Amino acid sequence: MATKPIEESLEFTPKFDDNGLIPVIAQDAKTGQVLMVAYMNQAALDLTIQTGYATYFSRTRRKLWKKGEESGHVQKVEQILVDCDQDCLLLKVIVDAGQCHVGYQSCFYRALKKDNSKELKFIAEKTYDPQKTYKNRENH
Repeated sequence: MATKPIEESLEFTPKFDDNGLIPVIAQDAKTGQVLMVAYMNQAALDLTIQTGYATYFSRTRRKLWKKGEESGHVQKVEQILVDCDQDCLLLKVIVDAGQCHVGYQSCFYRALKKDNSKELKFIAEKTYDPQKTYKNRENH
């Protein structure tokens, strides 16, 4: 019996890159807003599945981090989706205000100006004050 191609298979076999990471998009399960993009290694994915809360791998700090461990702005995972070739994940999450470490609901708070390839414009307002939320700003 021939095995199904990965696009048709129901076996979860995420493809991690050469660094052992897979990109992950976090999306607000209620509003559909894209909140952030981060990476997971196998340990982060396993913890996310086991606990029901998003855990990522920080490429800059080279360690696991549970989203909200300092800010309190956790991501409760409602659903984990995988793309067709299993090299990207999308987490549908339940969140409170402020998912971005600089104070915005989403990390996507700026847009490229139309007809200008170099300038950005703000498209959102801050939802919290990161100076009051984070004790040690050097970690972010």
